[in-house]
Parts: sequence; C-alpha cells; structure tokens
Amino acid sequence: MHETSPTRPSRGSPSENRSGGAPSEHCLVPLSGWGRSTVVWARERSGEDLEQVTRDVVLCRGLGRSYGDAALPAREGEAIASTIRANRLLAFDPDAGVLRAEAGFSIHELVRFFLPRGWFAPVSPGTQFVTLGGAIAADVHGKAHHQQGCFGRHLRKLRMRVGDGSIVECSRDQHPELFRATQGGMGLTGHILDAEFQLERLPSPWIEQEVEICPDLHTLMGRLREAGDEWPFTVSWVDGFARGRNFGRGVVVKGRWARAEDAPPTPPPERFRPAVPFEMPSGLLNESTGRLFYEFYYRMQRRGRRVVHPAPFFYPLDSIRHWNRLYGSRGFTQYQCVLPEGDDIAGAQQIFEQLQREHAIPFLAVVKDFGAEGEGMLSFPRSGLTLALDIPIDRDRTQVIVDQLNERVIAHGGRIYLAKDAFTREVHFRAMEPRLADWTRVREKWDPEHRIRSALAVRLLGDEA
Repeated sequence: MHETSPTRPSRGSPSENRSGGAPSEHCLVPLSGWGRSTVVWARERSGEDLEQVTRDVVLCRGLGRSYGDAALPAREGEAIASTIRANRLLAFDPDAGVLRAEAGFSIHELVRFFLPRGWFAPVSPGTQFVTLGGAIAADVHGKAHHQQGCFGRHLRKLRMRVGDGSIVECSRDQHPELFRATQGGMGLTGHILDAEFQLERLPSPWIEQEVEICPDLHTLMGRLREAGDEWPFTVSWVDGFARGRNFGRGVVVKGRWARAEDAPPTPPPERFRPAVPFEMPSGLLNESTGRLFYEFYYRMQRRGRRVVHPAPFFYPLDSIRHWNRLYGSRGFTQYQCVLPEGDDIAGAQQIFEQLQREHAIPFLAVVKDFGAEGEGMLSFPRSGLTLALDIPIDRDRTQVIVDQLNERVIAHGGRIYLAKDAFTREVHFRAMEPRLADWTRVREKWDPEHRIRSALAVRLLGDEA
C-alpha cells in the first residue's frame, strides 16, 4: 500500500436524505429510513475525525439508504454519529488496486474518482449513495453476486471502535470472528472507522448490455439463471400486475464491462438527474398507474446488445433524485427475501400470487440470482433467487402482509434482508436465522452491555428500548 496524504474527494456527492449540510455539533434532527415509514428525533454528531465523533454514541449512520430502522436510534434523543464528513482516501496501491478509505467514503465518490482511472468496486449495490461503512454493515450485494459474492468477500481490514470505547483492527487473521460478524451485522458490532478493500481493474469504463423480454415468470427465471453462466452482471424486472398467461412477465438485463476496442474513447460523463421536487399525494401510485408504468416500461425497452453508460445500468433508480417521495406521506417498505435454490421458482410464484390476492402489488419488483453464501455471520445472500418488492405502506394491512410473506419464506427455508426490512417480527427473524446464536456470542463478547444499538436491534434482537 502506498500511504498518501489523506485525500478528500470533491464535494459533489449529494446525500439526498438531508435538506442541508450535516451539523458539526450535537443538535436534534429528524431521521428516517429511505422508506420514510418511521421518524426518530436524535442528536446527530458530525465531523471529519471519526475517532472523536464516535465517542459515546449508540450508532453510526451514513447516507440513510437503509429502508427501515437499521440506521435509527432505539430511543428519541439518543446520540448518533454521522459519518459523511469523514470521507477521505487514506491509501491506494495502483499496482494491486487495494484502497483504504474512511467509513464515510461513498460508492458515488468511488465512481467519480476511480472509474475514469480504470477501477471500480468489485461489488456495488443498486444505489451509489451508500458509504463504505454502510456497505460493510449490510454486506451489500449487486448484480454480480453469482460470480463476485458480497462486498465482504473483497474486504481486507477494518478499524473499529467497539462497545467499551477501545479501537481495534480486525481481519481474517486478527480478531477473525469480529471481522466476520461485522459483515452484515448492521453496525451493531462496532463503529467502523476505516477499511481496506480490493478494487477491480476494468478493460473500459463502459458496459456491454443485452436485454431480453420474457413472456412469463417461469421463462424469465429460467433465462435469468442461464444468463449467469455467461454474463457477470444479471438482473430481472418483473411486472407484478400481469395476470393469466402473462403472469410474471419481465425483462432480463445482462451486462459485462465492454472491451476497450468496443467502447467510446472517453470516460462516461456525469448525467443530469432530475428530482421529485416534493412529496407526492399518497394515492398517486395505485393499480391503474402501476399498469400504465409497466406497459410504458416494456414498450421503451431496447432489445438486443449494445454499449451503455454504467450509471443507468448499475443505478437506475439514482437517475431520479428523491424518488422515494413518489410514495407520499405513507411511505413504502421494500420486502426483500432470498429463497434457497431448488424450491426458489415455486416459492417466488407463490409470493407474487399472494401479493395479487392481497392487492399489495409491488410497484417495483426485482429478481436476481444469488451465488454461494459468504463469510459474514449475518450476511443476507445464499444460493437461490432473491426478490426485492417495493410496496406502499397501508397502516392497516402492511404488517399482516409482511407476516404472511415471512411465514412463507420460513417454510421455504429462506430469510430477509435487514437493510431493507421495517416490519419483520422477532419471532419470524429468529425462525429464519439459525446463525443468530453464533453472531450474538461475538456481539456479547465485544459489547456485553449493548452500548451500540439501534431501533432494529430492539425490534428483532430483544434489546432494551
């Protein structure tokens, strides 16, 4: 590693979850998840020195893209640390592609700084507005999980503040259990200060993409799985409103980094991103508008193979700033589960059928193919299919619907993604997670008094409120 003077990227990375700059001192601010279903007033501390900022706080929070309560404090008025001002590059080895950065460094900043130089994150989630600390805490996955695994697979070292206030380094050789428990541990094993991880060298900064239209769910899922043998990036979009012979129709999108000789000679430019200017009426998204959207979406698809800009390929929703305002004041929840290979296609069909019966049809339904389970003790992916379903919140029915979906997922041996969850009950989570006892043992070793906690820890782990 070539240690350098700490480098701070240019201030072009928008939070999209704040109305202004982060405060430098304690002040009471309203915080919510990206689904906007819950608001908690908390004392938010922010600064460029994370060692100082994380003293005596209950939780760290990055750009606020966890959909539910994973990045919310357990109690009103508790102190949390905002990491977004601690975003320096600390070291980079240009020969090996190994990068060390502070926890507040974001995927967006990584793309801006490294993509034109021929490097990219080996794993990137569906939004670039995720900090390094958040990517590790959720052990994020992307369109390449069937080949590249989770983010933690490419992680080398962590520096953390643990429950007793001390600062430790961990890796696969040093405190390996803490290292594994932190990947997917939702920030509950310690405050991540900085991390070292591997980047991927690119033949070009452009994507070669192929789009395929599928007439029904079984065809789509078969083609998605077949595509993974040839393509490193795969994802599918499903029309949850379609019925009859078109039930589950959708689009399979495949991609790989384009060869230099096939790509434009210059790096991809920044793209204009319009914003949803204010909170939309809650009734805007209904079955009628949903059907119109999907019909328009299918008619707009360009089938076949071509070279495309990487931003809409990796981050299609980031094309519109503040898109979560489309759901209005009621907010929405994303129900994301994984169904183990072998029973996954039948299980996915049952979930879509149940949502249609309950008139809880997702306005966004994404299906991806997962590879093998990673090393993180609570990491979400495992071999099978994952469904990510955006559902507007109905205060009278959403909890019942999520309960029903969870019971179905448990019956199929699956589990849910904690970074997206807002409604799962503790009894269901424990039934999904046979790994929880081992993870809890590590957490208790490093933080027996649960000084680091969140609203999610109260809801799912039985922490004191």
